Amino acid sequence: MPLSYSAAAAAAAPSPLAARSRGLLRRPPRSAPVVVRCKKIDQLRAVNGLPPYAPVSNRSLLSPVTLPIIRDANIKNDTRLRIFSGTANPSLSQEIASYLGLELGKINIKRFADGEIYVQLQESVRGCDVFLVQPTCPPANENLMELLIMIDACRRASAKNITAVIPYFGYARADRKSQGRESIAAKLVANMITEAGANRVLVCDLHSSQAMGYFDIPVDHVYGQPVILDYLASKTICSDDLVVVSPDVGGVARARAFAKKLSDAPLAIVDKRRHGHNVMNLIGDVRGKVAVMMDDMIDTAGTIAKGAELLHQEGAREVYACCTHAVFSPPAIERLSSGLFQEVIITNTIPLKEDKSFPQLTILSVANLLGETIWRVHDDCSWNSNATAN
Repeated sequence: MPLSYSAAAAAAAPSPLAARSRGLLRRPPRSAPVVVRCKKIDQLRAVNGLPPYAPVSNRSLLSPVTLPIIRDANIKNDTRLRIFSGTANPSLSQEIASYLGLELGKINIKRFADGEIYVQLQESVRGCDVFLVQPTCPPANENLMELLIMIDACRRASAKNITAVIPYFGYARADRKSQGRESIAAKLVANMITEAGANRVLVCDLHSSQAMGYFDIPVDHVYGQPVILDYLASKTICSDDLVVVSPDVGGVARARAFAKKLSDAPLAIVDKRRHGHNVMNLIGDVRGKVAVMMDDMIDTAGTIAKGAELLHQEGAREVYACCTHAVFSPPAIERLSSGLFQEVIITNTIPLKEDKSFPQLTILSVANLLGETIWRVHDDCSWNSNATAN
């Protein structure tokens, strides 16, 4: 029978606050164990000769709940790797996709009448590892903006990882302040790519390696030298006749690394000094030898053409010009096709129009190099090769 009490007794009882202040009412500690009485079950018995076991509910807090995994047979072979191409160099993108055994992703890129760029992915990239191939070659501003919008479209489409594959990184030469009140555009572009949503960047032959530090995301820096080295190795040139020439003092480290891989060939340097007018001096011996001039890019070809003239004056038998990025701004074609060079060897990081071709020009592809790097990045594989900086 339930207990009852009078109203007077209830009024006379101290309030909870007063009782707590007198020490009459104490709050139990928060970590006090909660005792739950369980129903008694029958003693466990052996079944079919097996030792007894206690059945555990799927809702038990003592053991994790494992949900059944249902996979589609077609999903098992899906690598979740997607390659998309911008409009800057679609032929290189197609070669990369072919190397990987993939089809290029479907994407719609168009420009409105006022010049604005529109990008729409035409297939799902949710949870995918997306690689966007877009060099920021001329027109640099157009291609850079297109890359940023492509990155934003993939980010808003819930891509798992977005890697900007930039075979030629525009604004790379604006990597420091040589005079007061100058901008460092390379750092600005790196910030824009990062803020757009890229998780990683893959670049080829930066103008200076310090530009990797401008990114706050991982950077894979690969070199086009192995492609050029393989081509030169296929030519019938005696290693004793070779000499590698740096067209300026700033490219000595690049030329030295190239010479070391080219049968440890000797090194020569073209030193240009300005005393009212340009004075060019040659450091090293090229007489009777095949001179291979190595640089990261050729823009107007002024420096490399003057260097070739000096090499011929010093008695060089033949002069080869090699570079990774063929910007070829006017009047580069006239200078390179004037007969100073036995051969001009470039790669396809920048697309070259047909009107810029000439008989001495040889174009090598870096698609296999970039494709292999993309696969190893996607597969979380290291690449112990001289082709990459990391």
